[in-house]
Amino acid sequence: MSDTKKHPGQPMKFKTVEDLQNKIDDYFQWADDNEKPLTIGRLCCFLDCDRRTLLNYNHNDKFFPTIKKARQKIEASKEEHLQSGRQVAGIIFDLKNNHGWKDTKDLTNDGGKFESPVVNVTLDD
Repeated sequence: MSDTKKHPGQPMKFKTVEDLQNKIDDYFQWADDNEKPLTIGRLCCFLDCDRRTLLNYNHNDKFFPTIKKARQKIEASKEEHLQSGRQVAGIIFDLKNNHGWKDTKDLTNDGGKFESPVVNVTLDD
C-alpha cells in the first residue's frame, strides 16, 4: 500500500530520508551554535511543519527511524537539563507531553499495612 493510501491528505513534505535528516541536522547545529535548548517545537519550525505533521512521519516506516532518533536526542537533552535542578517544572511538562513520561505511584501492602507510596517516572513506548 502506498503512503498516500495509508495517510490521505497533503503530500509528504520530505521525499527522502536524507532530505529530512539534513534538515534535522541543520536544526541541531543551529541550536548548538546559538546555545539554544533542543525542543520539538523548534524542530518543527526548522522543518516548516506543525507537531502533528512531524508525528505523522512516525507512521511511515521509511521515516520512522529518523524521527525517533531526533526525538531521542531532544529527550536526552532534557533529561540532562533535569540534572541541573534549575527550572525543571517546564522540562517535566515537556517530557510528559512530548516524550510519553508520566508519574506513577506504587502502593505495596505488607501484611495489612501500607508502606509509603513510591513515586516512579515511567515511559510509554
